[in-house]
Amino acid sequence: MQDLYDLDPRDVERPPSAFSQILRRIGPGMILAASIVGSGELIATTTLGAEWGYTALWIVIFSCLIKPAMQAEIGRYSIVTGETGLEGFDRFPGPRFKVNWVVWAWAFMVIMTLFQVGAMFGGVAHVLHILLPAIPVNAYVLLLLALTLWVLLGGGYERIERFATIKVGLFTMLTVLCAMLLTRRPELFNAGELLREGFSFRLPPDAGLLTAIAVFGITGVGASELFMYPYWCVEKGYARFTGRRDSSAEWLQRARGWTRVMHVDIVASMIIYTVATVAFYVLGAGILHPQGLVPGANDMIPVLSRMYTETLGEWAVALFYAGAIVTLYGTIFAATAAHSRLYADMARMLGAFQRDDYPSRLKWRSRFVWMLTVIPVLMYLTFQSPVMMVKAGGFAQALMLPVIAIATLYLRHKASPQEARPGLGLTAALWIASILTIGMMALSAFYA
Repeated sequence: MQDLYDLDPRDVERPPSAFSQILRRIGPGMILAASIVGSGELIATTTLGAEWGYTALWIVIFSCLIKPAMQAEIGRYSIVTGETGLEGFDRFPGPRFKVNWVVWAWAFMVIMTLFQVGAMFGGVAHVLHILLPAIPVNAYVLLLLALTLWVLLGGGYERIERFATIKVGLFTMLTVLCAMLLTRRPELFNAGELLREGFSFRLPPDAGLLTAIAVFGITGVGASELFMYPYWCVEKGYARFTGRRDSSAEWLQRARGWTRVMHVDIVASMIIYTVATVAFYVLGAGILHPQGLVPGANDMIPVLSRMYTETLGEWAVALFYAGAIVTLYGTIFAATAAHSRLYADMARMLGAFQRDDYPSRLKWRSRFVWMLTVIPVLMYLTFQSPVMMVKAGGFAQALMLPVIAIATLYLRHKASPQEARPGLGLTAALWIASILTIGMMALSAFYA
């Protein structure tokens, strides 16, 4: 990630207005969709559906629809202030050691989410082992580790964006197709049951509640993605093209223009991942639950493939294998690329290098790429239970969401420039999303 304003002033563009200009700069949300439509949907969401049927559908939809309001405020803050996401959260009051407690909490949360990344390494390796059993699963994991390091250390936002967009589009369409075909199977799907059970607003009991909390933390824009988003906005150029804040009418016009572009991006990505997430859940609840099939440590891939073979036929197993490989590996790719940028920025905030020292930023980013790929592989080789590992990462993200909600409200009312603050409607949406997020976690804690 380059410094926010290291481009020539002549590169600052006029505020976008034409639809073609808006489309040209849409992208950060698609990167998030790449990491969102991944282990959370393919593993955690379908597992929740397999365990409890349609009971928790409302949690999935709720999770997808409320968090974009917080995402929009965090992204807007970076655009109008020129601060990175971690810099913004570092303004929140409370204990600090060089950086404040919110930033340290984020760093710990990411370590926990590496369980999810390890699960994705394991999931891809299991699929490859099914296709070519001669090579052990652990050997595939090590080969994937080498490939990931080779690709990510080469750098390049455009490579990440192209890969992510293709992956999201293809596997989302396949999954939605399967869900649509499921509705034509009355022995497996009943619309009345879906509406009655799915929107009963009941929480699953006992161990099911832990799965539901993990799904709430992962699905939609998870806690880790909320921290990622402003960095993709920076790399895409939204803040740079807005220019340094000088409170002039021209600057304010650019800031509002690029904020509108960001909103279009958020809405577009929200539609994609909401449709995909609901499709994954419905397939798990409609196909796996009635048969008593729940993905486990050793049979996760064969069980999940039933969602596709039951609707499309046995021939679709090859499509599922290909989609699972691309989805899970694409999430490794996008999540590691983003987290390495955030950790490098945290190192800069801790005094490792200056803000405008781009070569040092790249060096630190490369160091964190190594860390963020090697540690998940070691986690998988130690635990070798992808479902459990995804739940652990999701639970950590869920615990972080109330902190993000409160900190985001602080950014809106205390840290943002007065002239560039959002209007009443967006502010109300932010408050509603924050209150519902905190309330959801409080309710979960009460029933736990």
